[in-house]
Amino acid sequence: MRGEPATDSLTFVGTATTILRLGAFTLLTDPNFLHRGQRAYLGKGLWSRRLTEPALDIDELPALDAVVLSHLHGDHFDRVARRDLTREQPVLTTPEAADRLARWGFETRGLRSWERTRLTKGEETLDVEAVPGVHARGLMGRLLPPVMGSVLEHRVDGRLRQRVYLSGDTLTGDHVSVIAERHPDLDTAVMHLGGTRVLLHTVTMDDEQGVDFLQRLRPRRAVPVHHADYRVFRSPLGDFLARAEAAGLASVVRPVAPGETMPLPAADGTGDATGDAGA
Repeated sequence: MRGEPATDSLTFVGTATTILRLGAFTLLTDPNFLHRGQRAYLGKGLWSRRLTEPALDIDELPALDAVVLSHLHGDHFDRVARRDLTREQPVLTTPEAADRLARWGFETRGLRSWERTRLTKGEETLDVEAVPGVHARGLMGRLLPPVMGSVLEHRVDGRLRQRVYLSGDTLTGDHVSVIAERHPDLDTAVMHLGGTRVLLHTVTMDDEQGVDFLQRLRPRRAVPVHHADYRVFRSPLGDFLARAEAAGLASVVRPVAPGETMPLPAADGTGDATGDAGA
C-alpha cells in the first residue's frame, strides 16, 4: 500500500475489515473482500448481497503479522480470503473457526474467552486476549457460530502503551460490563454496528444497543464499523451518531470512512505525533 503511516493507526477497508498498525505489528481484522453485488454466505442457507466496494483488494494488503477473526461468517471471512489470503500469518479466532481454517491450510490459534496469545518482535510484544461476545440470544444464539471479541495490548520493553478492543459481532449486555471491569482503560473500541437482522432477530448492535455498549465500556474513543455494507444491516450509522450525541457521547465517537486511515494515539501520547483524529 502507498503512503503507509509510521504511527499507530486503523485503516478502514469496509464491513468489519480493518488494518491495524500497532508499533511494529500489522494486523488484519475480519477479512471481507467481496465486491458490490456479490453475495456472502451467512450459514443455514442464508445469503446477503454486498452493497459497497472494499476500499482495497486483498493483493494490496501490507505484510501481516496476524489476522484477528471474530467468527466464521461469509461477511467476516469470505471466499476471497479463503482463496487468496497468504498462509504465512496466524489467524487468531474462536476454537471452532480455528478448526475449520486449519483444514483449509491456515495456521490458526483458537482462543476461548479470557485466553491469550502473544506476538513478539524484538523488544515489542502484542498480546491478543479473547473476550466474550453474544451474537444472539435464545434459539438464534444456538444457530449462529460462536463469536469472540478481542483486546489487543501493545507493549515496548514491558511498558503498556496501547490497548484496543475489537467488539466482534456482539450484542451489548452484562458481558460488556465484565470486559470493562477487567480492562478499565481502553484506548480504542472498534465496534460492530449495523443492527443486522436475520430471521427476524437482531444479531449485531443497533443504534440503541451501541450507546448502551459505550456507556458500559467507557473507552477513550470508539470507531464504528460494520454498518453499511450488506442488505441485512438495518440500523444506519447516522442513527447511532444522533443517539450518541443525545447521550453526550459525541466526543468519544470517531467515524471513519472506507479507505481512510485514522491515527490511534496511545494513552502516553506515543501513538501519534499530530494529536487525536477529529480533535
